[in-house]
Amino acid sequence: MTETFAASLAERFERLPKLALFAAAALIQIALLAAMIVDRAQILRDGTEVTLQTAALDPRDLLRGDYVTLGYDISRVPAGALQNQPASSRNPIVFVKLAPDGEGLYQAISVSTEAVAVASPEVLIRGRILYGATCGSNSNAFCDKLQIRYNLESYFVPQGEGRKLEDARNLRKVRVVAAVLPSGRAAIKRLLIDGQPVYEEPWF
Repeated sequence: MTETFAASLAERFERLPKLALFAAAALIQIALLAAMIVDRAQILRDGTEVTLQTAALDPRDLLRGDYVTLGYDISRVPAGALQNQPASSRNPIVFVKLAPDGEGLYQAISVSTEAVAVASPEVLIRGRILYGATCGSNSNAFCDKLQIRYNLESYFVPQGEGRKLEDARNLRKVRVVAAVLPSGRAAIKRLLIDGQPVYEEPWF
């Protein structure tokens, strides 16, 4: 019975016009793209703004195409209480608590494997560990230092303007204003050079 049903289903599928199959695939792709756009718009609209200091990067891996690679002071943080604790994988998700310093720049003050409570103006940002979860005798524990990605590391710029932004970044003149939701998801909202806005992300 099952084999007969499967064969019948396959036969019906083969009878569908190829145009209809292409149209269905296109609609699925459009729906996924729309969902991503709406999700990003929600972060930019509803997220708490935090200002982050960018850091200099290796000049051999800076500009790729029309986007610039960004690193942050909060990209490398002490493990704190996580040090020597078991890690769930080589690249686990973590939550970093941020708080503003005297200049209004948000700094990492702790990191945990689960979302923790924060009190304003603190925020919790979600990231994934790149390096730092392979220490210990079994190479499955958190190291003393963690390198974390926050999905804020690439920024598209107008053609020909990447080098200027890279130079300013390496002089620590670039700051990023990111929007962060209570869930920890974040997106770049605007870029500042010497404190002045130079790029602003549209919601759509």
